[in-house]
Amino acid sequence: MTDAPVIVVAGPTASGKSGLGMEISEEFSGTIINADSMQVYRDLRILTARPSEDDEARVPHLLYGYRDAAEAGSTAEWASAAEQAIAEVRVAGRRPILVGGTGLYLKTLMEGIAPVPEVPPETRERALKRRQEIGDLAFHNELATRDPEIAARLHPGDSQRVLRAWEVVEATGRPLSDWQQDPVTPPETRFRVVVLQPPREELYRNADSRFLDMLSQGVLDEVAALHARAQTEVLDPSLPIFKALGYPPLAAHLRGETTLEAAIADSQQQTRNYAKRQMTWLRNQLEDGSDSGDRIQVLKLSYENTVDIFSFLS
Repeated sequence: MTDAPVIVVAGPTASGKSGLGMEISEEFSGTIINADSMQVYRDLRILTARPSEDDEARVPHLLYGYRDAAEAGSTAEWASAAEQAIAEVRVAGRRPILVGGTGLYLKTLMEGIAPVPEVPPETRERALKRRQEIGDLAFHNELATRDPEIAARLHPGDSQRVLRAWEVVEATGRPLSDWQQDPVTPPETRFRVVVLQPPREELYRNADSRFLDMLSQGVLDEVAALHARAQTEVLDPSLPIFKALGYPPLAAHLRGETTLEAAIADSQQQTRNYAKRQMTWLRNQLEDGSDSGDRIQVLKLSYENTVDIFSFLS
């Protein structure tokens, strides 16, 4: 098991990644490792479509629900945790199987990341306070004077990435765009990647149907609990958890600002839009690495394919 490639199951939301990951895990005595940026949170289990307790009892799962809603986290932090999880799974004599659709997570794990130093907590607090004092637009303008290259790539409303760039230059005296130019040493790990590419209309139907299922499972109660906590603890509304697909419309409904029907329609539209962006990213970004030899191999799988997935992953 220590020499076998790490398996990756990627695809847009509602494409069937979790089910395929379970089948592969049972075939290869695997452990599933989360690669979804929302499923790392212990809050909103239903809304983020985390594996059920029955699934977790059937097959070992790692890196699901380990982060609190009040934590922003980072891609680098997840990649470090994933590398450790992969090592632990191999020591246990099992096959690591990454399942998720967060492209940046997967790309970072497979290709490496620029070595940006950790930012001290006091710098992070200072950045957050500064943004709250002057507002998103002025804070973005301030970043533009210190790191114009990064600021040009980011919308002022992309608060987490703007904060991150501001923190880095504040803590290190060096712009994030500079750090990102440093050479990256890719990992030696080999990967076999299955990318699900369902027909778009079928994917959209699946996404719409899944959201209705979430309502019957109690997702409104889940959203209400997090919304109440956010008010009590005064959680920063820019935290990633509050951008979970469906949370803003459902929270607006709970505040009496919109009907449930409108919130459902808005949530389904958000999910379809996100799935479309994921499909575009996965189609353009997840390719066999031209400079990686056979280290990264990619199989793009449509619903009509009759490819022997298990042979490819062996």
